[in-house]
Formats: sequence, C-alpha cells, structure tokens
Amino acid sequence: MTARVPVLDGIPFLRAGRQALAEEARARLDAGDREGALVLLLADQDDWWRGPVAEPAALRELVRHQPRLSLRQAMELLAWGPVADYFAHRWSDPTFLAGLALLEAHWTAPRTAFELACGIGHHLRELARRGVAVAGADVVFAKLWVARHWVCPQARLLCLDAAQDWPGLGRFDLVACHDAFYFLEPKAAILARLRALRDPAHGVLAISHVHNAEAENLSAGAAVSARDMAGLLPGATFYDDAELTRALAEARAPTPSPPEALRGAEAFAAVEGPGVAAPLAVAGTLALPPQGSALRRNPLYGADGRIAWPSARYAREYGPRVTYPASSGLPETAVLGPATAEAARRRELLDLPERW
Repeated sequence: MTARVPVLDGIPFLRAGRQALAEEARARLDAGDREGALVLLLADQDDWWRGPVAEPAALRELVRHQPRLSLRQAMELLAWGPVADYFAHRWSDPTFLAGLALLEAHWTAPRTAFELACGIGHHLRELARRGVAVAGADVVFAKLWVARHWVCPQARLLCLDAAQDWPGLGRFDLVACHDAFYFLEPKAAILARLRALRDPAHGVLAISHVHNAEAENLSAGAAVSARDMAGLLPGATFYDDAELTRALAEARAPTPSPPEALRGAEAFAAVEGPGVAAPLAVAGTLALPPQGSALRRNPLYGADGRIAWPSARYAREYGPRVTYPASSGLPETAVLGPATAEAARRRELLDLPERW
C-alpha cells in the first residue's frame, strides 16, 4: 500500500529521504493538528544549508499570524539570514534580471510553464502576471509555502528533490531553472527529466545563471563549465549571464556566445528547443511590469536616497553588476507608465508583492 503524501496548503510533500518527517506530518494532519504539521515541514532545509534551524515557537507564530505578516517578517521567523536578504531584494538582483532577459529573448507566448528549484516564486510571479499557468518545485517546503502566501498564490507547487523520481507533471510550453542548476546533481539525469517536460513540438527549456566551474564564484555549489554543459545540451544557445542583464537594461537583444568563449564568465545561461529562434530584443514583455502596476522605490535606497546594502557579502556579490544608480531622488511610490518605464527597467522602481 502506497503511503499517503502529506499535503499542506495545496503543496504535496514528496521529498525523498524524509519518510519519517512525512509520516509524522501526516499523523499530525490526521489528528487535526495542521499547525503542528506545518511547523515540522517549515523547519526542513536543503542539504547545502549551514545556517540555524528556526525555533518551533517562531514557526508557530509564523503559522498563526501568516495573514498579517510581511514577506520579510515571515523570512525572519524562518531564520533564513542572508538567504532572506537574497529573496527580499531579488526583484532587482542582476541574476534575476538575467533570467527574465533569457525568457523574453526567446519568448514564445507560453500558456504553461514549470520551474525547477523555484524558491519563493519570483519568476513564477512574473509569468503568472502575464497569464501563464505556472507550476514550480523546490526541495525546501518552507520556500514553497512562502511562495503560496506572499509571492505567487496561484502556482501549482510541489516539494521534491531534483535527484529523485518525479511524479507525472504533464508537458509545458516553457521549462526553466534559474540560479539553481549549479547546486543540482546528477546533472545529466535532471536535464533529461526537464527535457521530458518540455512540449516536443514547440517547447523551450531555459536555464539561467549557472555558476561556471572555470571561474571564481562566491557560492559555486556543484558548478559546471559551459563546455561540459554544452555536452549535456548539444545545440543549445549559450549566453554570458552578465550579457543578459545588460541586454535587459539596454532594451536590446542579447548576444549569444559559443561555450568555449565563456571560460571567464562567472555564470552562463543556456536555452534549447524547437521554439528557440534568434534572440529578440528584451523590450518589455517581462523586462517591465504590466502597464499600470503600482511601483515602489527600490527598498535598497535608504531615507537619504543612497543605497544601503543589506550586508557586505550582498554588496560584493551583486553590487558590481546592478542596473540601478547609487542614489535616487524618485518618490517612494509611482505607477508604471511612459514617465516611469525607464526607472522600472533599471530597477530604481520595483513592482513588489503587496505584502513585501
């Protein structure tokens, strides 16, 4: 008899190697203790995690008060530390913009999309706001739970390890993995699974910000070289990740690079599929929020209008490639229109979730 999978807030917990945890969460659900089951799963982390474990009392506070907490308050209770800085400010990170640029440069107006290692749903949110039916998977249940309640509530979400067998998910017009593939092993098997999800007639597989094993990285994970990646994805189109960020900022088409020319790139991206053609200009389909969106001045600007980095590490990792200026005199709020489009493009103004 197959064990029943615990499902909380519409998110099935399928993670391999966590059988005892799943059984305990399911037992608490059967006993009517949703809060207790959530506290168990929200404390679970990935195998790369070296930070503290969230306190059960903090997690109970998170579950009980979720409707009135901000995204940043939720991540503080989850004890995510520097990862919380990364997620809170990802809407203006150059790596996030590179992912948007890769998708827009090879945009085929997808109706459906799947993202592996989707985190708290930053890219899923952008696609959903353009009418795409989105699904995402991540190994950390808490990230998916945050996506559900703060970032992309309409997404279909499931918790699993990329290395395990996946349930049947169907086919998608767009399959993606952003800023995470370098952590995943075994790469060949995971790529085969991603390709199997891509619609064979017109689907696109897009993988952005892969840390390069031949270059210096702050957090290389299980990095891979562009040449080795080309062996796994023969025929794919490759980009320097920094070139994708520049293309978005400059509203132009990004220039592809042969894999052998990317030895010095900190990170690279790859895209393949029958729907892939010559890159389009990154003019605004994803590079800009939908017209009429409520905008806020980038919260990295302090009260004096100057950038205040959340940490020295954040400044080292993202500062050299950001697209927004070192200071801003723009108002705290605005609406996207002709007068604010360029500030939104350079991420001086941001389209943040309502409960950011």
